[in-house]
Amino acid sequence: MAIDRRVARLLLITAVFLFAVFVFEPFRAGPASSRGPFPVPAPHRPSPEQEQTTVQAGKGSSQLGGPKIQFRASSFDWTSVRQHHSVSSIRPLPTGTPIPLNRVQYGFPEYTHDATTKKRQDAVRAAFVRCWDSYKQHAWLRDELAPVRGGGKTTFGGFAATLVDALDTLWIMDLREEFYAAAAAAAQLDWANTTDTSLNLFETTIRHLGGLLSAYDLSDEPALLEKAKELGDMLYMAFDTPNRLPGFWFNFEDAKSGIQKAGTSDPSASPCSLSLEFTRLAQLTGDAKFYDAISRITDFLERTQSQSQLPGMWPKLIDFRDERVDKEAGFSIGALADSLYEYLPKMAALLGGRLPNYEKMHRAAMDVVAKHLLFRPMLPPTTKQESRDILFAGDAFVHSDSDRIELVPEGQHLSCFAGGMFGLGGKLFNIPEHVAIGERLARGCAWAYSVFPTGLMPEIFELIPCDLIEGPPCPWDEKRWQKEAGDKKLAKGFKNARDPRYILRPEAIESIFLLYRMTGKEDLRDVAWSMFESVMKATKTPLANSAIADVTVDGETKKTDSMESFFLAETLKYFYLIFSPPDLINLDQFVLNTEAHPFRRPT
Repeated sequence: MAIDRRVARLLLITAVFLFAVFVFEPFRAGPASSRGPFPVPAPHRPSPEQEQTTVQAGKGSSQLGGPKIQFRASSFDWTSVRQHHSVSSIRPLPTGTPIPLNRVQYGFPEYTHDATTKKRQDAVRAAFVRCWDSYKQHAWLRDELAPVRGGGKTTFGGFAATLVDALDTLWIMDLREEFYAAAAAAAQLDWANTTDTSLNLFETTIRHLGGLLSAYDLSDEPALLEKAKELGDMLYMAFDTPNRLPGFWFNFEDAKSGIQKAGTSDPSASPCSLSLEFTRLAQLTGDAKFYDAISRITDFLERTQSQSQLPGMWPKLIDFRDERVDKEAGFSIGALADSLYEYLPKMAALLGGRLPNYEKMHRAAMDVVAKHLLFRPMLPPTTKQESRDILFAGDAFVHSDSDRIELVPEGQHLSCFAGGMFGLGGKLFNIPEHVAIGERLARGCAWAYSVFPTGLMPEIFELIPCDLIEGPPCPWDEKRWQKEAGDKKLAKGFKNARDPRYILRPEAIESIFLLYRMTGKEDLRDVAWSMFESVMKATKTPLANSAIADVTVDGETKKTDSMESFFLAETLKYFYLIFSPPDLINLDQFVLNTEAHPFRRPT
């Protein structure tokens, strides 16, 4: 018997509704939920020929046979919010033919991907897959996996930080089915679905915005760029302050009410490390407002670089509200300040050398860093000769009563990125001595790994410095070490390990990788392998890898049940890349943000 058309239509509508609920409801992960992975279909895996095809931006992988990633708009549209401190004009992106910059990457004329290197590459990939599988099973759509007890953590708004941060790593490691499943979830994130009242502007920019942009740059999936644009529109509201300089926290209600103000004692790296992501977003979308926003911070940096108590550098803490840099006397390229300096040469690369100000600021800052912050540790004569010519980056403190500049010889794992920074600037701007400094810094951090029982470097430590950073190794003074060392169990040369943790940080392998790609020195890959083996041995848990409490212990380490998203986004990515053929993320084609997300450089 024929079914009445109205009944048929009702049944059809009901079926469509139930289908939509079944398919899309799993994407609605509340920030405090502990849900497991939603059932994702196994997407089509592109053939090797398709994967090797160069896709023009905006075409989308679906045209190559890949799945169509569906964008879903967030439940709140930030472009509907009025700007209370709007700008009178928008500064356009620099245009014209890029100015040729010097090559960054070594030529590798006779590269062979031998069996040993392939085995190491596979080992890193296997470590990543193990962590990713645990994340899917125990913490899907949560910010982080708890690698000891299982389950998930909400640490960055509940916006699936690990998933978004690891998108490009999935692509780089050729885990395409996993990539498409994760990208499908990322493209449906709701930036309004959070119990937090504010977010960390810097961390959200480098992890989420950077992660989405790089995933788009690699895959050409339009939905990822659309989701990045949506997030960018939200973060753009953080610049709606009286002087257009953002604060450390982006408070949602303050932004809607127009009462945001810049901070009076904010970390200098926070607002000054947004330039790469916002510039790339402007390049890809054609919306210059994002570039205009960060160009005003660049103006501030240019205007104040010579006004601090250590001219050429900016202090760790800055009064952005009154736009003053002369109130603080502490200077560092480590915590609070690091990526401010990192982004200067990287912006020159991303803009194709069209603006000379980034090179100018970089040169001025690195001259001061080399003169006042770098030091060579005093090491015993039993140390290998090549290990005695290494460098570390400390801090500087300016005494206002005498203008005396005091070196604070305290190393940080965070500052180990400096080797790569010196190397990149040295290559781009033809400063060979800076490439040499970069290598000495990178090898210094690798040496620090090697002298602890776990094979890992502490978070913060202090060394006894030599008087000069050049020339023959300084003589060993046993009495001085005996007098100054607070912990005699540490290797000779160390005063202390003030913060003995290792939290899965990437900065040391980052510089080793970059210097390998810049110099072609094969022994750096052996150094990297030793570091990787130490990381695995000291941090492995039944589920994944965990930060540890103390790198100075001999034997079993105490796991602190933390695996920040940068372990998959940066640490394992750098280990994988150093054992990969050099044309994978070629440094003359990409620039990596501070979260190791590769953005395409202009050609």
